[in-house]
Amino acid sequence: MSQIPDTAYEASLKSLETENYIDRLFYRPVGFHIAKWLSHTGITPNMVTVFSIFVGSAAGPLFYYDSIYFTLTGILCLVSANLLDCVDGQLARLTNTKSKIGRILDGLAGDIWFFVIYVLLALRLKNEYGTWLFFIPAVLSGLSHLVQANVTDYYKTLHLYFISREKGYEFQNYDDVCMEYQQMKRGIGKVLFRFYLVYTSLQEALTPKLQKMLNHLHDKYGNDFPENIRMDFRRNSKKLMNEYIDWMTFNGRTFILFLSVLAGMVWIYFIFEILILNLVLFLSIHKHEHICTALLLKDETNGFRN
Repeated sequence: MSQIPDTAYEASLKSLETENYIDRLFYRPVGFHIAKWLSHTGITPNMVTVFSIFVGSAAGPLFYYDSIYFTLTGILCLVSANLLDCVDGQLARLTNTKSKIGRILDGLAGDIWFFVIYVLLALRLKNEYGTWLFFIPAVLSGLSHLVQANVTDYYKTLHLYFISREKGYEFQNYDDVCMEYQQMKRGIGKVLFRFYLVYTSLQEALTPKLQKMLNHLHDKYGNDFPENIRMDFRRNSKKLMNEYIDWMTFNGRTFILFLSVLAGMVWIYFIFEILILNLVLFLSIHKHEHICTALLLKDETNGFRN
């Protein structure tokens, strides 16, 4: 395999516009150098993803114990797993081995980390307070997390789509995903793809005004949206990501998770997940739908093409 130059760093990213500050400062640069090294080893992106599942899931049992040593080790495991989560995507882009199954597996990896964490945090609270009732907020946190991560991924992928068709190639509507699913042969790939089908269905159900805007733009312009429409949407979308949506990413939620386990008050994280992040989710959808309505009205009233 040919040598990958250091200048390929930006090519290893989906887009700098969708990366938050901590990713740009730490995870992506370090991930690039690891991915660059792995590109010569025969290790595939999916191998990295599977390994990250074991590393990230180890944080759950470590957070179970009220010990600074175990807590710091759990934090290290989760940070390492997220670094590997960056590496698999960057490796796939550097080696041109991107795949739909890889993307689905990548999304499931993070869900598995936090599923294990929520279960072990609930068990820890049960042992501390003598009641199984803490499994209720654990379940609510898990369900909330799934929806928040779903919407966050959707908005970031949509932003990429408005940068260019090449950057946003992963952005699909439910009908296209359903058709692709029906054409797949039976196997583990089709089983995983069914999760993606449900995933896409929920994304569209939560964003009716976005769907109306996209239908209008596709009907009027096909896939060739005018550049000023793209720039208008990206400007508002990026502002919303910086102010709200990035709080629902790994970096946003783990900041509070790490503080709560270090303080020995893990119930704080459940409150943050259920109350604060769901409020952020609601505001993000509300404001994003407003952006889409305004763009649609602007195009219907004045048009974007001269």
